[in-house]
Amino acid sequence: MRRTHSGPGLTPGPISKKRLNALILAAAMAAGSALPLSGPALAADTSGAASTASGAVGTSSPYSETYRPQFHFSPATNWMNDPNGLVYYQGEYHMFFQYNPSGDTWGNMSWGHAVSTDLVHWTQLPLAIPQDDKNMIFSGSAVIDKDNTTGFGRPGNPAMVAIYTAADKATGKQSQALAYSTDKGRTFTKYSGNPVLDIGSNNFRDPKVFWYEAGHEWLMSAALSDQHKVSFYSSPDLKTWKHLSDFGPAGATGGAWECPDLFPLPDPANPGKQKWVLTVNLNPGGIAGGSGVQYFTGSFDGTKFTSDDKPYVPPAGTSLGNFDNGTYDGWQTTGTAFGTAPATGSLPGQSSVTGFEGTGFANSFNGGDGPTGTLSSQTFTVNKSHLNFLVGGGNHPYAADTVPFGTLPAGQVFNDFSGTTYGAGWTATGSFASSGPSTESLPNQLGPKVLDTYAPAGDPGTGTITSPTFTVNSPYIDLQVAGGNHPWGQANATAVNLIIGGQVVATTTGPNSPDLTWTNWDVSKYQGQQAQIQVVDQNDGSTGGWGHLMVGDIVFANAPAKSWDTQTSVNLVVDGKVVRSATGANSENLDWASWDLSDLIGKQAQIQVVDHNTGGWGHILADDFTLSDTAAQSAVQRAHWVDYGKDNYAGVTFNDAPGGKRIMIGWMNNWDYGGSIPTSPWRSAMTVPRELSLQTVDGEPRLMQTPVKQLNQLTTGPSVHKENMSVPAGSIVLPATGKALDISASFTAGTASSYGLKVRTGSGQETLIGYDNKSGQVYIDRTKSGAVGFNPSFPGGQTAPLTTSGGTVKLRILVDWSSVEVFADDGKIVLTDQIFPDPSSQGIEAFANGGNAVLTSLDVKQMKSAWQ
Repeated sequence: MRRTHSGPGLTPGPISKKRLNALILAAAMAAGSALPLSGPALAADTSGAASTASGAVGTSSPYSETYRPQFHFSPATNWMNDPNGLVYYQGEYHMFFQYNPSGDTWGNMSWGHAVSTDLVHWTQLPLAIPQDDKNMIFSGSAVIDKDNTTGFGRPGNPAMVAIYTAADKATGKQSQALAYSTDKGRTFTKYSGNPVLDIGSNNFRDPKVFWYEAGHEWLMSAALSDQHKVSFYSSPDLKTWKHLSDFGPAGATGGAWECPDLFPLPDPANPGKQKWVLTVNLNPGGIAGGSGVQYFTGSFDGTKFTSDDKPYVPPAGTSLGNFDNGTYDGWQTTGTAFGTAPATGSLPGQSSVTGFEGTGFANSFNGGDGPTGTLSSQTFTVNKSHLNFLVGGGNHPYAADTVPFGTLPAGQVFNDFSGTTYGAGWTATGSFASSGPSTESLPNQLGPKVLDTYAPAGDPGTGTITSPTFTVNSPYIDLQVAGGNHPWGQANATAVNLIIGGQVVATTTGPNSPDLTWTNWDVSKYQGQQAQIQVVDQNDGSTGGWGHLMVGDIVFANAPAKSWDTQTSVNLVVDGKVVRSATGANSENLDWASWDLSDLIGKQAQIQVVDHNTGGWGHILADDFTLSDTAAQSAVQRAHWVDYGKDNYAGVTFNDAPGGKRIMIGWMNNWDYGGSIPTSPWRSAMTVPRELSLQTVDGEPRLMQTPVKQLNQLTTGPSVHKENMSVPAGSIVLPATGKALDISASFTAGTASSYGLKVRTGSGQETLIGYDNKSGQVYIDRTKSGAVGFNPSFPGGQTAPLTTSGGTVKLRILVDWSSVEVFADDGKIVLTDQIFPDPSSQGIEAFANGGNAVLTSLDVKQMKSAWQ
């Protein structure tokens, strides 16, 4: 996985209409500049861990820091992401991993290394394959060359060969390269003939290689990330590669495809035969948001993978408009964005549009992103429980209580940064000392320029830009801010602060987007006082994308600025109010959406397709509106997911695991916030190893996951066992506590609408693992799980569909010091989430909402540390 970055000028424009990701390839990021004011960092216990400069574990590493996982692998120090090169050899499981030997943020990508004899107790070894002056070492795999096809080994001592992506620091080119070891992975030599596979691409990465016995050859799967494809290659010797075929696009395609893995498993429908599984990681676009892992089942003939998935057929129903007869089917237009008739394909200046049904569809790109308008259906009676439709285009949701674009609050414009300098009396430090406003075209931008800390040094640049002193003489200060969401008071801030008396009295940060968004500071209690506004950029981009901040108009206002109506939306209007809304995904692909209208049966309604946006992705696509008894499903909903939680990415499996077992490990983090989690001196852990199998579910093969049995050796002390406990509405405290637990629980609903367990409770903290009867979903809710404020996308809940068996819900929950992993229905559904509770929050409760439930069985086992 590569961290991606968006910067000025990377906003999708009216011609390209593509999400643009610029790869950050700096070997070392600039350090943040000192600031006259600083906020408190997130609390994290950094005691007791050390590592050598080479990445080897030091002698004083008790692995006892506040959030240190006790039975998950984490490096002693520094940044880690994808597991790489998982291979078993001579009694050792080898786990290599993406590693920064120089810090706890992404960068300097090299291969770290750890070994284990049991998948539970790991020993971190010195750095395996370091970056060099030319290349960083991105993800890949490792094999044991038993037949010495490479010539790297010698009789009786085959080489361990790593196949990795060499990421050129100067050009961004990604090619596949080899390194080999003849001492069980302790030292590696880079092959002098590298690269062994180069197609001239900046998005060709993550080779997973295995020995294909049927063809007596090596097979590779590698990601064409920006094309949403997996390429398959064969080789007799790991050095020369022949292209076989490509698979994709398919399934979920909302982000870059990465870290593919192709492997066979026993076919549950055909004993003695195999079914092939292809896993594909993507970022963003996961089912829970951010990064995720999907999989496909199918067949592989030695050349081509064919998925079991069939073309999707949406539910039948009554059409309200499909735009296939050359007209808008009686729908009315305003403005010019929708033209006079439906589009039949891409419009001038627009990238290829896909996913529409039939011959015509609504497309507001007439004249580009600039024009605006609406397309409104006739009024109709809601007589079905669902309205299904296709939607694409810009991601600009409907918002209530907005004003027309460009409406400024009444007051005095303090600065719009339209000049050649930041303005009289403004001062700058660090990278910004000689800079000035940037000419840009950001969404919601009014003038020709903005203050942008991306210039002149890019994301690595840090420093401050400070206004002259002024007297507060208005009740509000309203300001437009875009860019990185790194709040003041946390590490690596990108913030705008109001300073009075040497103290920060008001602050805001960006929305992790290029959209200039209004922030309103109530400064009524500071009337007459002297103040300054300071733009602070302490972020060098190495902690995740958006390491910069943009500021537009600053107004000394009489009232809070209202948000502008910049929607690109499909809305359902009932009694003059918008009661349902959907928007695009910044994509020219139309995908299915569905609204549940069961509460609106008999009502009169109207559909409005609205384009009030003139910036990047300022258009909307829509098609095939149908009233139906059944909800349509989007591609993300239809995809098969390895994990429905937020924190399992880059999952790959071991080569040559004993007994032919297929064991997977993933990176237990998410690129939405991975660089911001409050751990130190390390950052990131791996999931527990999981044994994979297939099971027939509703007539189709589905992936099952079970924690490896070796974890059982960590259980300690007396366990708690209870049966048939009544759980009334509310919650009850259970007679068990702990920070590291293996919990098995079974529930029946009774009259409750939802029910389950709360873990790591105390001091107002709790992590909920439950089942919702109405939606038929198992869920994790970590909204109150502890430290959640380090990133806005961290708190919240994740859900997964689960059909109960006889009304019974079975859960196995692994609780560690900073994670929960939920295996529902014997591993049919899995959810993995990080949590950061206080060490004192160790309680367990059962809860029920809307009635009573029965906790039919409960077993709670304590888990001892694998590090002690």
